Amino acid sequence: MATARRRDAAATRAAILQAGIDAFTRHGFDGIGVREIAQAAGVSAMLVNRYFGNKEGLFAEVVEVSMTDRTVLTGDPATLARDIAAALVRRTAPDADDLSPFLLMLRSASNQRAAEILRAGIEKHVEAHVYDVAPQTRGTGRAALVLSVIAGFWLQRKVIGSTALEAADEEELAGTLRRLFEVLLP
Repeated sequence: MATARRRDAAATRAAILQAGIDAFTRHGFDGIGVREIAQAAGVSAMLVNRYFGNKEGLFAEVVEVSMTDRTVLTGDPATLARDIAAALVRRTAPDADDLSPFLLMLRSASNQRAAEILRAGIEKHVEAHVYDVAPQTRGTGRAALVLSVIAGFWLQRKVIGSTALEAADEEELAGTLRRLFEVLLP
């Protein structure tokens, strides 16, 4: 007699969420469907919809989870510019692992609704963190500029593979970025 599989709603939800993170990061919002995500999680598409409502609901949860981790931004106002610059150079080194939140954003932003969800997640988690650490940036647009520099540098160095940025001395690169962030985060 076959043993019935134990149901674990939290584990099932976590498996679907992880499959969604992996799928949206690799393929973007428009490049993957609920069926493929369900298959990767070992569940039915109906179960994905039961837990998350639909693909958009799953994507919103993926963004929520992905944007809460601090991968480049730190929490020390006294060393913020230096720490961001050092982390950015380290995280974009040619041999560094890819950063899921960045690739999630890059590969999904062409979809208007996905871009709205991404914008809300970035404003809620990432910009808000900059405001908490550097309150003088609130209402100035500087937090968004900091994030634009981070995203542009990430794109040029890690995704496109700019020859100049890949070949640059990492200490010199971090120093230049630090000075730029010091201007944006006075």
